[in-house]
Amino acid sequence: MAEIASSVIRRPVTVLAVGALALAGRASGQTSLSIYSDGRVVVRRTLPQALEKGRTALTLKIDGLDPATLFSPDTSVALVSAVARPATDRGTALQAAVGQTLAFVHGKGDTVRATVLRVAPPQYRLSDGRILLSEPGEPLFPAELVRTLPEVAVVVEAARARPRTELAYVTQGVSWEAVYQVLLTGGRCQVSGAATIASQSVRADSAEVQLVAGAINRGRPGPRPEFALAGVARQGALEAPSAASEEAVGETHVYLLPARVALEPGMPVTTALFPRSSVGYSQELIVPGVLPWRGFLGSSPAEPNRVPVEVWYTLKRARGTPFGDRPLPGGTVELYQPDSAGRVQLVGEARSDHTAPGRDLRVQSGNAFDVTAERVQTDYSQEQIPPPKRGMPARQRVMASFKVTIANAKAEAVTVDVREARFGVWRVVESSVPAEKLSATEVRFRVSIPASGDATLTYTVQAES
Repeated sequence: MAEIASSVIRRPVTVLAVGALALAGRASGQTSLSIYSDGRVVVRRTLPQALEKGRTALTLKIDGLDPATLFSPDTSVALVSAVARPATDRGTALQAAVGQTLAFVHGKGDTVRATVLRVAPPQYRLSDGRILLSEPGEPLFPAELVRTLPEVAVVVEAARARPRTELAYVTQGVSWEAVYQVLLTGGRCQVSGAATIASQSVRADSAEVQLVAGAINRGRPGPRPEFALAGVARQGALEAPSAASEEAVGETHVYLLPARVALEPGMPVTTALFPRSSVGYSQELIVPGVLPWRGFLGSSPAEPNRVPVEVWYTLKRARGTPFGDRPLPGGTVELYQPDSAGRVQLVGEARSDHTAPGRDLRVQSGNAFDVTAERVQTDYSQEQIPPPKRGMPARQRVMASFKVTIANAKAEAVTVDVREARFGVWRVVESSVPAEKLSATEVRFRVSIPASGDATLTYTVQAES
């Protein structure tokens, strides 16, 4: 730091005292925030102060700044140094007051004046010259000894004159989530989506906000102070209801909110991500398989085992359609369906991953109520088979047979898929319903169950391990 200081003083240095960075109005600059779902925030500040060619020193009063992340997005401006000083506490103020005479509150509102000689050990000289070896009361500090906000002394170097000062840094204290409402009506559904911003500690009077969707690694632990972009938020709401615009940046997608936002801790802000869309959908009932993905296939108890019948929905997102061409951030999908009186009821909820344009949105909403299933292993055998090559260990060949009974209490027939998936060498040797190969590792049995009836599936698999 001594080298930096000496290099600074060789050139003219302009000192600009910049106030709290999130105060409203053009005079204090503009704030732009990129908010990530894990709580990180990229803060961009455009300050009205012009920079001359060469070095300029600025004093920034700002909370929550990690100096290690500070830089200028203006490629003509480089950061030379940044020194962070916290808000003044009692001990720091006393140390700064050494040699000064302060008033101390003593007793019931009485004050006594004393000169601070030392803080540790405490030494105070009274007006009559006597020395007091303990504090004479609660000190009252002059305003010039107290920093009410953390302060950062920044030195930047401009390769050429700039009309304004641009700074950026990373902080913490705001997160966001996407929630999608899907209204199921006949063979189509109405889909709407919104993003909700939750501030834990950041305040901003008026800021341009972008929401960033994507998997962003974290290379260093985040700072832990109480964060605040100083200023008082007016209200936790958007200035005008509208949908967010979207663009791809690197391997992320950035959603720009349509109006400037006021943030205050504890006041969520919600905005639409896209206009409501009408899309086709399909529903599937799936009984998950029993085979282990890897390892030895063992025998199971002879008693039937109740297994869930999962409910899956797939929302069609074909390319060339408004909904299909839109990337969807990962979030919560809520599925609603109207009852006989037209009242919408929540019939499912699931988490979704980030979904690229053109890819269908597929979620498991829960388990079926009126369609149930039981599975039992009906046969099991194993035999040792020669190794594929000399010197290799012997292998086991396992034959296992299963029976799945599916009951349907609905007034209409349903179709249920029973799926089995396993890594390695295995196959279905026989089954009462044709086995459809979905991939190298998964097969499907499509079983039809009549209204108020049941159906039985039997199948035998052979696996090597």
